[in-house]
Amino acid sequence: MEPEVYKAIVGGKRLGIMGGTFDPIHYGHLVAAETARVEFNLDNVLFIPAGKPPHKLNHRITDASERFTMVQMSIKNNSYFKVSNMEIVREGPTYTVDTLKILHELLPDQELYFITGTDALLDLLTWREPDTIVKLAKIIGASRPGYDSRNFFAEITKRYPYIKDRIFELEVPALAISSTDIRARVKNNKSIRYLLPEEVRLYIEERNLYK
Repeated sequence: MEPEVYKAIVGGKRLGIMGGTFDPIHYGHLVAAETARVEFNLDNVLFIPAGKPPHKLNHRITDASERFTMVQMSIKNNSYFKVSNMEIVREGPTYTVDTLKILHELLPDQELYFITGTDALLDLLTWREPDTIVKLAKIIGASRPGYDSRNFFAEITKRYPYIKDRIFELEVPALAISSTDIRARVKNNKSIRYLLPEEVRLYIEERNLYK
């Protein structure tokens, strides 16, 4: 499978990058991406399912091709959303900084916005080359209502003063949904209807995922 980065995104000026395991993708991810697109005037949002996340090397993760397929199903009706397998086809652990370096080289005229959950953002300082990450892309931390992340933002701006104008918090109501909860509900024979696109729900059922 060849890496896909979609030449259709070359014409824009602002590109949102939605990284994650997407195991499975759900409405929280989709609402976060759409909200970020509108709020930050993004031309496109590129979903990049993780290949081998370094922080999950000892975790059981659904096959990358199935996670990629579920993302494809979920975004097909939104012309602003694209998906790339660039991390899936890359050998070894996949690091955010490497992905951003590749995108920066491929799309030098685009301003990059990396979208992730505030929960994950709390670990930003432990990621590989965090200073390079914030230089290559502005960071959008999507959080659920009532989530208090003030201490985190205070700490990261103290450690990296130049990040102050490159990191933003975005409140997204649908982020109360989580992939972890969806997997648990499937395992315990509970309903996941309306938590994610119906086509993805049926795909999970058909492939007997998360059992």
